[in-house]
Amino acid sequence: MMTTTMHAPNPAFADALRRTVLAMPMAKAVGLQFTSIEPGEVNLEIPYSESLSFRPGQMQATAIFAAADFAAIAAAGTLLPEGWINASIDCTLKIVGPANGDKLVACGRVVNAGKLITLSMADVYSVRNGQKTLCATALATARNIEPKQ
Repeated sequence: MMTTTMHAPNPAFADALRRTVLAMPMAKAVGLQFTSIEPGEVNLEIPYSESLSFRPGQMQATAIFAAADFAAIAAAGTLLPEGWINASIDCTLKIVGPANGDKLVACGRVVNAGKLITLSMADVYSVRNGQKTLCATALATARNIEPKQ
């Protein structure tokens, strides 16, 4: 999975991340599900839905962007101290192919983690009959937010 070992300061990082993200209305609306959560790396899936398509059989850019942003920012969230949260402050998506599969798979990873800002990336794949095809890549920045005292 990861090429470098990252440390999660919160031992319950996976449960905290899953609970926080899956409570978001947008995550629920797109049917987001995590498939793996490791320090600095997150993989997730969004199933194909006609409500997320711009023509039959093809997911629209909004769903692709959601997969990329959630994966990249969630990867950053795995490295936060207990009680901290994060939010997207920038994300650039480059679509390189159609999202015409049964689901989207997004693989996010941290590029550079800082105390207040974390840079992450994500690759989004369209999966049809078990075959993954890259459909987009993203670079995202998360603002890490300390809990109020």
